Amino acid sequence: MMNWNNCFSGERYGIHSEFLNERTEYERDWDRIIFSSAFRRLQNKTQVFPLPDEVFVHNRLTHSLEVASVGRSLGEIIGKHISEFPEVKSNPIASEFYTYHLKNVVACACLAHDLGNPAFGHSGEEAISKYFIDRQNDTAFRELFNDQEWADLIAFEGNSNAFRLLTNQFSGRVQGGFRLTYSTLGSILKYPCNASASLGKKGPKHRSKYGFFQADQTAFIEVAEKLNMIREVDNDHVIYKRHPFVYLVEAADDICYSIIDFEDAHRLKIFKTDDVIRILKKIILLNENEDTLEIDRKLELVEDENEKIAYLRAKSISCLLMKCAAGFQHNAEAILAGNYQGDLLGNDPETKKVMNEVSELSVKYIYNYPSVVKIELAGFRIMAGILEDFVEAAITEKSKRNSMQKNLLGLLPSQFQFQESDSAYKKALAMIDYASGMTDLYALKLYRNLRGIEVPTI
Repeated sequence: MMNWNNCFSGERYGIHSEFLNERTEYERDWDRIIFSSAFRRLQNKTQVFPLPDEVFVHNRLTHSLEVASVGRSLGEIIGKHISEFPEVKSNPIASEFYTYHLKNVVACACLAHDLGNPAFGHSGEEAISKYFIDRQNDTAFRELFNDQEWADLIAFEGNSNAFRLLTNQFSGRVQGGFRLTYSTLGSILKYPCNASASLGKKGPKHRSKYGFFQADQTAFIEVAEKLNMIREVDNDHVIYKRHPFVYLVEAADDICYSIIDFEDAHRLKIFKTDDVIRILKKIILLNENEDTLEIDRKLELVEDENEKIAYLRAKSISCLLMKCAAGFQHNAEAILAGNYQGDLLGNDPETKKVMNEVSELSVKYIYNYPSVVKIELAGFRIMAGILEDFVEAAITEKSKRNSMQKNLLGLLPSQFQFQESDSAYKKALAMIDYASGMTDLYALKLYRNLRGIEVPTI
């Protein structure tokens, strides 16, 4: 049974070594992620707004760094709290972990949480899924995949793709993927079940999406078992309760995108300064110790409007961080047992009310903003077109491929190449690996080249 003393591990997935380093295992996780090409590619992946030339807004990379910063603070607060539990105090290894290392685990998981997201945000995810959904009635195509594999393909999930990217041994690469600690890997598993077990919004939160592809089930189970995660009794599906650290990663992400989207919208002049000040002050004043007169005094001292918003953004994040920490502390027993179904940001009724207002404004004015909608529509067509070309070429028998399909597969980087003896599922997944790793600009350029819209130059 999971407890606070056995839900973490400094061992690494894919490697077993007693070698000790001056850096802790969790600090090495951070380095492995931040120096990876997958992390660097996040700088050219859309967060919400198209990446403009004149006004700097957040992309997936800057978002991930900010989430990691908030996550580190949350991890430090909760780590110190758990370290005072009697059962942890009496265990030197656990006491050291929560006092000094939980913050690094949460920060690393935050840093990696978006690595599996394809180009063009959620529209990229939908495009990958829709390609397979549209072929549902193509009997010959559908029969190439069993039901479990098909469930993966018709509901592509960025969270599952992140786990795959971190653990899969791609062609020509080392075993174990990034070789991260089990603790860090467990902290990104928001939906610890397979695709066929996912119940969508109608089910409990840990089954609202899925956390791993069928191809990666063995790796997932190894991580879950190493961390003593709680498995649900189900003969047909693989389902575990969430790991407690997941709630901290999720909270850091929720805090950042809720607030940062407002700051970006202000820079792009979608929101007026007074409107953003009003909503951010409402968040800040959820903290009863805040003095509205002092806040107003400091705002009067600053002339630059962007600096005013930056000041309020920082205080808003600080307030929400403390609310989430309090929520974790109050619900620690239910979280450890896997019975907590809410999210830390919505734990407090007053906070939930204010954040619902933020969400409604975001949907109305940000996520439906013309340029945001256009990039989603364009991204959908681009990703769907690329996937269609490559999947069709991959699953076609080698002897029946035309010259265009042969040339197309010749463009694949070595780590995404497959064996002709592989199943259709493995071939399709290899093409998804390739497509989902593309940046916005690379995907756009490749799509234009493949459609003859733009001729490449040497």
